[in-house]
Formats: sequence, C-alpha cells, structure tokens
Amino acid sequence: MLAERLRELIRARGPITFRDWMEAALYDAGEGYYNRGDLKRWGKEADYRTSPERSELFAATFARYFVRLYEELERPPAWTILESGGGDGTFAHGVLRTLAEYYPQVLEATRYFFDEASPDAVTRAREALGDFNDRVTFGRRADFESVEPWIFFSNELLDAFPVHRLVSDGEFYVTLDEAGNFAWTTGKFSSPLLKKYAKKLSPGQIIEVNLAIDDWLASIVAKMKRGYVITVDYGAEEDELYDPSLRPQGTLRGFSGHGFVEDVLSAPGEYDITANVNWTQMMAAAERLGLRVVEFESQNRFLLRSGLLESLVRSLKGIENKADQARLTTGARDMILPGGMASSFQVLVLKREET
Repeated sequence: MLAERLRELIRARGPITFRDWMEAALYDAGEGYYNRGDLKRWGKEADYRTSPERSELFAATFARYFVRLYEELERPPAWTILESGGGDGTFAHGVLRTLAEYYPQVLEATRYFFDEASPDAVTRAREALGDFNDRVTFGRRADFESVEPWIFFSNELLDAFPVHRLVSDGEFYVTLDEAGNFAWTTGKFSSPLLKKYAKKLSPGQIIEVNLAIDDWLASIVAKMKRGYVITVDYGAEEDELYDPSLRPQGTLRGFSGHGFVEDVLSAPGEYDITANVNWTQMMAAAERLGLRVVEFESQNRFLLRSGLLESLVRSLKGIENKADQARLTTGARDMILPGGMASSFQVLVLKREET
C-alpha cells in the first residue's frame, strides 16, 4: 500500500517534505488519489463537485467566451483549445456541444486537446466525448504540438499542485511517531526560494507555497506564440492569502465525501488534498513571461458578464420537463449569486501576443 511505502521511505531516509508526501498521496502512479480507478471523485455521491458538474451552464458560458476570443483572434481557419486537468470530460463535452449547436463554424475550426494525468479519468472522458472523436485528441501537454493560435484552459488544477508548508523559521516535513503514524515535524527549507515567503510570517503562522506555478506557466508560454491562458481556481492575492488574522493556519485541507478530512496525513491516496492559489505569484510570473492580464475577477461575476443568463434562457427553450427546468435554474443561481460557491473562485485570463 502507498502508506506503507511512504513509511518505509521515511524509515530509510528520514523525514520527507510535505510537498513530496503530497505529490505521492495525489499522483503516485498506482495508488495516488487521482490515479486510482476504484474511487468516485466527482459528483453528488463522491468527494467533491466542480463547477462543470454543478451546472451545464458553466461550460456553455465558457464556450460563448471562447467564441468571443475566436473573433478577437480574427477567426483563424484552425485553432486549438487545450484543456489541462479535464477530469471525466464533463467540461469538454459541454463546450463542444454548445459549439456544435450554436456556433458550427467555430466548431469546424476547433481542435480540442484533452490533457489529463489520471488514466481512470481519461477512460471516462473518452466515453463522454465519443460524439466528438473527430475533434478531440487525448495526450499529455508535453507532447502537444500547437496550432496557432490556441487557448489553454484549466479549472481547479493549480489548487492540486503539491505545496510546501512553511513557518517563519522552517518547513514542514512528514515523519513517523512512535506508533508508526504519519506526523508533522519541521526542518530547514528545502529550497532557498522559500525563504522570501517565510520571512514575512508572524510567529506561529503557517502558509503554503506552490513553487511549481512559475515553471508550469513558462512551459505553456514556451509553446504559445499567440493565444490565451485561462485559469479558474480558488485563491486570493498574496496580502489576503497570507494575512495571519484571516488564515493563521494556512489553507491546506483534505476532502472526502463532501466533507473535510480531520487529519490530512492519516491515509495518503484515500482523499483529495488542496491549498488556495496565490494569484499575486501567478500574475507576477505572467508579467515576467510577457503575458498581459485581460481579466481577473470572481467566477460568478465573470460568468454573469460572459452571458450565463443568456445561456440559461437559450437552454430553457429546449426543455419542457419542469424538473429539468428547475434543475437548470437552480444551477444558474448557484453560479452567479454573491456569497455562493462560485464567488469564492476566481477567473484569470492572460493574453499572449505575438512579438
């Protein structure tokens, strides 16, 4: 089992950084949470629900936004939408279905590249996207050969990156207690890059730092001459994210069965682990890479401004069943109400202009 392999690693080498422990817990090839085929991760009866599962209007509204970007890119004869971390294909199917029904000329120019690390999720997505086999390519982003221009899209991807967990004078590691259970300890910083974050902390304050964001964004930009990077996730700008009065213990948490996991170290591979995104870090990396911020706002405001209500009206015209109408309307309300789930998410749109 994964837990026992991690115990053996700690016994042999000593404590490991939480960042490395989290990477194994989520992405171990055989037993990491996202790679297991025996877990139901999405939906009402699973561990969590993302926006595409909560309402089909999420994908429909983003499809409208993609069409707007297609127009701004001067209607190229061919372009690609690359979705990374696409899960079971719910969002991709919603986008392609909307294009097929309302924007067939845009669909004709569109190729959809589906990048997903989990073999189990890819199997589900292949089934979900069977009607669009002529449009969809499955692969890893590292192997993507771009057709300029193109759009990169991700939803709830960055929050699942393994993070370093810090206090002012060191970094959290994972060790074993006398009973052989996973336990916290602290040690020296595993990277000098972490020190600039830690030196600002109050005594006893804990934060998470995602050092992978910069290289991840650079790898996207390296393949993009012209296009957009669109990222949807939950987080905050740095002053708020690391405010000790708001989040003295950071944002690290585990999810199982739509509830919080009391001890995130208890059973690696059994539940989701996540931390909020530092949008200040993300936008600073974008600026260094020559990207321009086009949009940055809460998800509910973005969806409302991008035509969610119009998508609702259009969808309701084709539905006669009252229960289905109520379901669609309730989903729309969840996506746009202030204080609702969607208001805790943000949408960042970056533009790459050919130089």
